[in-house]
Amino acid sequence: MSDTVLKTYNLSKKYKNSYACNNVSMNIKKGQIYGLIGQNGAGKTTLFRMITGLVSKDSGEIQLFGETDAKKLDLGRGFIGSLIETPAFYGGMTARENLEVSRLVRNIAGKECIEEVLGLVGLKDTGKKKVKNFSLGMKQRLGIANALLGNPKFLMLDEPINGLDPMSIVEIRELLKKINKEKQVTILISSHILGELSELATNYGIINDGKLIEEFSSKELKEKCRQYIEINTNDANKAVVILEQELEIFDYEVLPGNLIKVYSHLDKVGKINTLLSSKSIEVDKILLKGQNLEEYFIKVVGGGRHE
Repeated sequence: MSDTVLKTYNLSKKYKNSYACNNVSMNIKKGQIYGLIGQNGAGKTTLFRMITGLVSKDSGEIQLFGETDAKKLDLGRGFIGSLIETPAFYGGMTARENLEVSRLVRNIAGKECIEEVLGLVGLKDTGKKKVKNFSLGMKQRLGIANALLGNPKFLMLDEPINGLDPMSIVEIRELLKKINKEKQVTILISSHILGELSELATNYGIINDGKLIEEFSSKELKEKCRQYIEINTNDANKAVVILEQELEIFDYEVLPGNLIKVYSHLDKVGKINTLLSSKSIEVDKILLKGQNLEEYFIKVVGGGRHE
């Protein structure tokens, strides 16, 4: 089976006069946790629906596990577990009863898979408690359990932490890490809670106005969002010699306009300022700078809003 779990080529879907997805080309490899970042209305759910076959594409191509042929795509979708929007369950039934209905409808052999997924998501001890009495976090975990029935190789979760309290968000995060590591499941997760995605994802895609703007790894994100001390002086070359000799600072770069970026000693801003001033170096500005995922996202999409 291909190391590439999902590829899309110029995938598009149009409703009336506007594109929900517009020429989206994305690439997800085996073992990744791919965080799809986008505001409400950016095209995340439409993309999920096209990949899972819930809606038809207008143009472009979908490749699952290396296959693009229509029949093989349908077979490939049998290896996908998905949770798209709010999970729907029978409120008057227990967690086990709901999963048993789902198992029978999906023709999944053997009841033992129900106990396995309930144990995995931490719902094995819910007993006869009806789903209507579950908390939102418990319902989301049950939704993930339902998506895991049949041992999927690819898990697609659309906003699974939306509306959850901080403790439930942490629980879902740790659960997904466990599934990814122990079950070797590749995960595509969409969210607009960017700080949380940065604690989970190995790779990212930013979608805005139906277009996939950028893809990058967590390592590349760290480089993009790397913190540094920015120093404006009257003599950058002299300043860096002093920083090397006095504070053993070697991780820096000198830019035009007597601008210095220092990537170490981030907790020594005051000490650096005092040192340079004592050596007759004029410091016009010294700031600790850098971006987190949320700030980078806003920079990339230009702060646009979606209703």
